[in-house]
Amino acid sequence: MARRPERKKQPRVIVFSTPTCKFCNAAKRYFRQKGVRFRDVDVSRDAAAARDMQRRSGQMGVPVIDIGGRIIVGFDRPKIDQLLGL
Repeated sequence: MARRPERKKQPRVIVFSTPTCKFCNAAKRYFRQKGVRFRDVDVSRDAAAARDMQRRSGQMGVPVIDIGGRIIVGFDRPKIDQLLGL
């Protein structure tokens, strides 16, 4: 029986963002273009999520991107590509 090549499981991706943040929207657009599934958390509407984001990153600014527990502050495409193996 032939084995299919194993697909590496994508790490969990969470984008902490606000609707008016152009870098947040650029990051989400980039993930969609690359076929990366992600959860979008609007910290402008959810105070608990904003506190969670600040606890994880030490930052109040957005975007904060959590890739498998590794935090990226801002839309850092090379670091995103590295953590996702793109």
